[in-house]
Amino acid sequence: MPHIALITLVVRDYDEAIDFYTRALGFELAEDTDRGDGSRWVVVRPPGSVNGAVALLLARAKDDAQRASVGAQTGGRVGFFLHTEDFARDHSRMLAAGVRFLEEPRHEPYGSVAVFEDLYGNRWDLLEPA
Repeated sequence: MPHIALITLVVRDYDEAIDFYTRALGFELAEDTDRGDGSRWVVVRPPGSVNGAVALLLARAKDDAQRASVGAQTGGRVGFFLHTEDFARDHSRMLAAGVRFLEEPRHEPYGSVAVFEDLYGNRWDLLEPA
């Protein structure tokens, strides 16, 4: 059955992006392969993800048009949704790691949620579904 495996996230620098996603968000570095042309195939994913789960392909911007899209890939809207089984734990850990939350946690009928930004300004929901 077809499924989405990777979502490309355009970044300024591979290493700073790997650091943020692994240290601040707790993701795992699934792959970092030198492609021989100055580019790398870099994949990060939430901890415990099984093969076949959606992961992020961190792609370094190659030109001015791509550099302009860094941090604005979804036009300022929340474009990424990080689900958790323990909102309070992950929210606290992420705050301690320097993640910038744009609001206080909210408790909605669908779950606990707070919007945060990644190191480039892309907006994410940290969400514990009800």
